[in-house]
Parts: sequence; C-alpha cells; structure tokens
Amino acid sequence: MLKQRIITALILAPAAISAIFYLPLMYFAALLVMIIGIGAWEWGTLMGVDSKTRRIGFVATTIVLIAGIWAVISPDSLWINSAQLHEYVSALLWLAVAWWVLSAFLMFSYPNSSGFWSKHRSVRGTFGLLTLVPTWLAFMVIRTNNYQADSYHGAQLLMFLFLMVWSADVGAYFVGKAFGKNKLMPNVSPGKTFEGFLGGVVSACILVAFTAYQLAWSNEQTITALLVTVLITTVSVLGDLNESMFKRQAGVKDSGSILPGHGGILDRIDSLTATAPVFALCYVLFGW
Repeated sequence: MLKQRIITALILAPAAISAIFYLPLMYFAALLVMIIGIGAWEWGTLMGVDSKTRRIGFVATTIVLIAGIWAVISPDSLWINSAQLHEYVSALLWLAVAWWVLSAFLMFSYPNSSGFWSKHRSVRGTFGLLTLVPTWLAFMVIRTNNYQADSYHGAQLLMFLFLMVWSADVGAYFVGKAFGKNKLMPNVSPGKTFEGFLGGVVSACILVAFTAYQLAWSNEQTITALLVTVLITTVSVLGDLNESMFKRQAGVKDSGSILPGHGGILDRIDSLTATAPVFALCYVLFGW
C-alpha cells in the first residue's frame, strides 16, 4: 500500500505543479471543474446514493453552481485590486468558513449530532455542495491574485498552500506512527493522534520558517506566516476529519478508487477543501 501511495504521489505531484504554473487561466479553471465534478460523484457514496442517475444529478448540480459563479464573476474579475476581493466572492468564502465551523461542531459531537443529518440525503448533499463549490472558488481566488502584474504570483501562493498541507500530512503520518498514543477524535477517525497532529503543525512551521529565511522575510512577515500556518494546518485536519466522519457514517473506507493507494479524489483533496477558503481569506486580511 505504501509503495502504491508513493508511486501515485510521484506522478500526481509533478502533474499538479505543472497545471498550477503553466495552464492558462481558463484551462486551469476548467480542470478544477473536472476535479470537483469527480469529487461530487464520489460524494454520492457519502450520501448513500446508489443510483447513477442521482449521482449524475448531484454532479450536474455542483457544476451548474460553479458555472453560475463563473458567469456572474469571471475568474479575471474576482479581485478588485491585489488586496481586495469582489464583495460576492468574499461573501461566498465567508459562507464556506461558516460551514467549516458548523462541520467542526458536528465532528466534536459525533455520533450524537448525526441524527439530524444522517437520515436525509438532501442535507448531506447540501454539506457536499458547501464543501466542493467554495473549493473551486478559493483555488481560483488564490491563483488569480495580482495576475495581470505577475501571472505566476498566484501559482506561488497555491504552491505555498500545497506545501503547508503536504508537509503537515507527512509530519503527522510519521510522528503519529512513531509516537502516537493519544487519540485525537476516536469517534470520527481512530487512527489520528494528538501527537501526530502536533507533528504535522511543527513540520509545516519548520518548512515555512525555512522559506522565510530563504526569501529574507521581515520578522513581522515571518510571524504572520507562522501564525497562518498554525491555523491552516489545524484547519487541514478539520477537512480530513470531516470526510472521515461522512465515510464512517456511510460505512466506506475510501471515497473512491481512482487513485491507487490513495482512494478517491476526495481522499486527496479533503484537507484542501477546508484550507483553501481559509487561506484565501487570510491572504486578503493579512498578506505577507
């Protein structure tokens, strides 16, 4: 399993980096729609939907919502200037944050809180839309920042987000394996430990501190980036646990099988669905 995970990661990582840096903006947006569409198909499993027709309907609903945002606010109009978002975009990102706050409550109170949503596919479907649609928007917000002045600036921000999440995942995995004893949230994900969580946070902070040193950031910039890193790595665990909760309720181990050794698309982007909207808003509010 570990060998499969490594091989798949070695293929996916260069492909993701190439797409982030070199795809034209419209093609990048379309690729994201496709990825989110696959994620929506997999969410059908978490909703307990067996009918292909209904799953296609959920995928179509997700894509139509994204297309609606695209039609009202084109990707090159998401920013009023390099530090200010379109008001509708900002409102949608804050809506995503509100959903993740609710999600945290659902997880901390699971399984007691599952009674009101586990029996209703429409509610789980709404949760899916609140998870997936803002992810597309947040990725586009980050990618298009200051795009006219520097077409690679947003790509660098996205890579910064990816590296924070990836380093936290790696740190959490190895520290959790070596030292993990105290379960983080056993009702949701028995394999995750408090030690692993701390290992992930520390790993991401080390990476950011090294980056700050290499780029000669000021002390203020470095402190801001480190505080954001702690927030983002904590939120990334929230995204992971969110999917784990829905998978546990649905009685499945993985959201899909499209990625050997990793499961489905949702299993790979679960952390990013939570962190991308938060990261985008942090950059607007604080910058660095």
